[in-house]
Amino acid sequence: MRSILAFWLGLLSYSAESDPWVAMSERASGQVVYFNAWGGSPSINAYIRRWSDAAFDQYGINVRHVKVDDISPAITSIHTAKLMGQKTNGPVDLVWINGENFARMKRDGLLGPAFVEFLPNAFGLDLKDISNLLDFSIPTDGLEAPWGRARLVFVHDSLKLSKPPKTLSELVAYARAHPGRVTYPEPPNFHGTTFLKQVLLETTRHPDWLSEPYEPARFEEATMGVWSLLDQLNSVAWRSGREFPDSAEEMMELFADGVLDIAFTFNPNDASARILDGRFLESVRTYVHRGGTIGNTHFLAIPFNAKARDGALIFINLLLSAKAQADKADPNIWGDPTVLDLDRLSLEDRSYFDMVGGPATLTQAELGPGLPEPHASWTEPLEAAWLNRYVGSKR
Repeated sequence: MRSILAFWLGLLSYSAESDPWVAMSERASGQVVYFNAWGGSPSINAYIRRWSDAAFDQYGINVRHVKVDDISPAITSIHTAKLMGQKTNGPVDLVWINGENFARMKRDGLLGPAFVEFLPNAFGLDLKDISNLLDFSIPTDGLEAPWGRARLVFVHDSLKLSKPPKTLSELVAYARAHPGRVTYPEPPNFHGTTFLKQVLLETTRHPDWLSEPYEPARFEEATMGVWSLLDQLNSVAWRSGREFPDSAEEMMELFADGVLDIAFTFNPNDASARILDGRFLESVRTYVHRGGTIGNTHFLAIPFNAKARDGALIFINLLLSAKAQADKADPNIWGDPTVLDLDRLSLEDRSYFDMVGGPATLTQAELGPGLPEPHASWTEPLEAAWLNRYVGSKR
């Protein structure tokens, strides 16, 4: 509470008679914001560049996208700076994170004060929505701003496979009947780990344990069903489970080439985007499992020692505008689902989303409620167990 009060009083101190956000905008002009974010997607990179240009045009802020394959080294550098007593002028002003990376930054005190509720565009967020309040079961406490939603959806060609398997047991049965036509990326690749967690959620006898911090004594009991199912699936998977795709992109390419019958993505609009740009056939569609699929929200956060905190806050607020969120949700641009609650928006702002969607995009009703991510502390033990069981023995 003290840090929140200090944040707000700090804004007010610049001009008691003016809008504190205007004062912040004036201070931010000319600042360089180093935004550390994944740089592996041309469409995402183009989106960030597009709205970085908008930040410069509207506010005079220079946003530099520091493209990373993994955000962990950036977090390590922030942690090192803290250990060395560097409380200001840090090299990272903004990070795109969620899950275990947020857990690490929060645990180690690497984040600045809470800020989300003070963003003018936060009015479009439902700050009581559990997906905005918890990040892999860890309270966000206003330390990171929701930026986009993710949801595991499976992909199939409706002309070749009219009734796709809608449970993991049905998926195994399909794989047995069609050897070599199903696979998943190798963990710890993000999509491979996400698939592991989906298997865990669908097979565990103790789902309540998963929302709590990992305990070694519970691991074997909680994951028993995971290894039973994957032993069956891997034996009839692509290349007999001796190899796995390096990434979701490789899996999607195998699907597009007709090598696989089923693929999956963590973006409900991804298949639509690939249809629109010609990478997928027009008959490709998406679906979810009957019991639901895993979903989460990804966030933007500001390190405790950011040099351009004002600029980072202005940029986050811009990215939460209806225009920026609708632009991001467009499958022709990125296709990342919005975090805004459209019912909270004006008719004009809501109209930006009228054309958002695509041929393979499921409605919210079709998606249904998402399954919550396990507590972040379960991720590494799950990945390590998978690697030991299915890769370690082959080396």
